[in-house]
Amino acid sequence: MLLVDTCIFLELLLNQSRAQECREFLDKIARGELEAIVTTFTIHAIEAIIKEADTILSFLRNILASKGLYVYVTTISDEIAAAILMSKIKRDFDDTLHYYVAKKLGVEAIVSFDKHFGGLDILRKEPQDYL
Repeated sequence: MLLVDTCIFLELLLNQSRAQECREFLDKIARGELEAIVTTFTIHAIEAIIKEADTILSFLRNILASKGLYVYVTTISDEIAAAILMSKIKRDFDDTLHYYVAKKLGVEAIVSFDKHFGGLDILRKEPQDYL
């Protein structure tokens, strides 16, 4: 099981330089070839960044239709735990929340381009590592 960071979806949705790599990775999840988790925190962050309703609807429908993607509902308790953990691992809130959820669920790796996940006791992988 993998945890997919916000930046992987945004790379694709904003058609950035590694969008094709992210598309292929997310397609493998959609087909059920890989199992992954996305947090509601990530979903809401993406909704706040993407301003077009059609793009948001397409994104949400793809999340629902993805055979290998599971949505983890982050709770206030998760957020409190992450806030407490921030000073220990010296990361910002969103990275700490994803780290906390990854540890809680025992995922194999966090898939992200964010180098801030380096140096932690959970692997950081990139989409290309699964292609």
